[in-house]
Amino acid sequence: MKLGDSYSSDILDEKFDVIMIGSGMSGLTAAALLSKAGKRVLVLERHFKVGGWTHTFKRGKYEWDVGIHYIGGVGKKDGILRILFDDITESRLEWSRMPETYDRMVFPDASYDFVSGRENFINRLSEYFPKERSAIEKYLKLVRDCNRASRRFFSNRALPKSLGTLAYRPMSRHYLKYADRTTLDVLSSLTSDRKLIGVLTGQYGDYGLTPKQSSFAIHAAVVNHYLYGAYYPVGGSRSIAMTIAPVIEGAGGKILVNTQVERILTHRNRAVGVRLTNGDELTAPTVVSSAGVLNTFGDLLENKTLPGIDMEKVERSCSHVCLYIGINGTAEKLGLGGTNLWIYPDYDHDANVKKYLADFRSHLPVVYVSFPSAKDPGWEDKHGDTATMEAISLAPYDMFKKWEDTAWKKRGEDYENFKQELSSRIMRFVYAHVPQVEGHVDHLELSTPLTTRDFLGYSRGEIYGIDHSPSRFRQKWLRPHTPIKDLYLTGQDIVTDGIAGALMSGVLTTSAILGRNVVKDIVKRRS
Repeated sequence: MKLGDSYSSDILDEKFDVIMIGSGMSGLTAAALLSKAGKRVLVLERHFKVGGWTHTFKRGKYEWDVGIHYIGGVGKKDGILRILFDDITESRLEWSRMPETYDRMVFPDASYDFVSGRENFINRLSEYFPKERSAIEKYLKLVRDCNRASRRFFSNRALPKSLGTLAYRPMSRHYLKYADRTTLDVLSSLTSDRKLIGVLTGQYGDYGLTPKQSSFAIHAAVVNHYLYGAYYPVGGSRSIAMTIAPVIEGAGGKILVNTQVERILTHRNRAVGVRLTNGDELTAPTVVSSAGVLNTFGDLLENKTLPGIDMEKVERSCSHVCLYIGINGTAEKLGLGGTNLWIYPDYDHDANVKKYLADFRSHLPVVYVSFPSAKDPGWEDKHGDTATMEAISLAPYDMFKKWEDTAWKKRGEDYENFKQELSSRIMRFVYAHVPQVEGHVDHLELSTPLTTRDFLGYSRGEIYGIDHSPSRFRQKWLRPHTPIKDLYLTGQDIVTDGIAGALMSGVLTTSAILGRNVVKDIVKRRS
């Protein structure tokens, strides 16, 4: 099934209530919810595929997702994330449960399983660290308390500015007690066991900042997200956009690909439409940007100085390389399970990254290995006797800066040689920890921060938008409303990263546009 139409100037004759810039998780969520509220939405996507980080790509008989490796919180049909997904897809999206051990932390001397369920998690970690059970229990209590406090904090961002300002302190105070502290600071107050801290922070790659730098709020969000089990969309991550699109199109909306916005048009401090790179101008009463705050305020708006917007208070998140691996032989035959592997050279993540940034040829600070074909129960029906893997590592944009003025597939022999070197380094980890695939690898392809830049629109290949540092959560302007009337933001920058953050940001933005609690609408539709 093809998603999205290519741009045609015929669209100039049509009228839309909302123009949505970007077709990632947040943009599609807001577009679907606005469609259900009777709005006609035009979604504009610069890439030739719909879905943002949820799209997939193929090479012959192989197919890989580019950003979705597992999703939590969708196992219970009455859980909020499942309710939201069911609403925006009209229950067409199906989920496959991953193994009880969803993540495995691998260190040189030992491996540690993260298992589904709060009590199971406590019991398993206590087997590894029998003297630290009390610390582990206190840790998960803080994780729970922080996430409960987050609901009021983020709800405040959907309120009109005057009301939001008035209610900010009582709605935010409790959450900021956690968000203001680093992950390492919180964990160090619970235990002095450096190995335990290294294990508990082993998912830092899911938000891109090491324990000394990250806010405990984002760490708690990720831990809580997967604590009760992880899931994978049946049919791969492209199923997400495929099941949302009919809701938008069924309400008269349209999704256009190969359609890049050059400028958000404003008149008397009011958003009135967009100008495309081909010069065409499209108008609508409401414009929503899911392109990220750096792109929105840094590139898409003529006026770069807006009241209350302080771009110097936020930093870009990390960039990465991903090695896409195609394998002859099924996951079952090769014994490839769905458990993700986080492979580390040492328990001190901050020291590992610091050493790597000082010398890119030093030991890779992390290699994350995912097995998408093993997670999708429908894989063999579509792809036959094959399997896929993905291996990801940190890769600062500066590693590839010398090629930043080149185009995709035209970066030169030295670029390809450098990619080959990186691929070989990563495959050494793969063969060491998944030795049964040696001799079965049929295809290797490495994406770089330049790939992310060219296909996802992040100018320095940042994977998570802006950094989730303590100072990020103090930026009151990271909210759906902007200083420009009828211009709204959605996306991971106004909530948190990942599929859940993007989904919730779409809900918040829709609530802000409609001036009502959209979650109540969704619950009412469900009953």
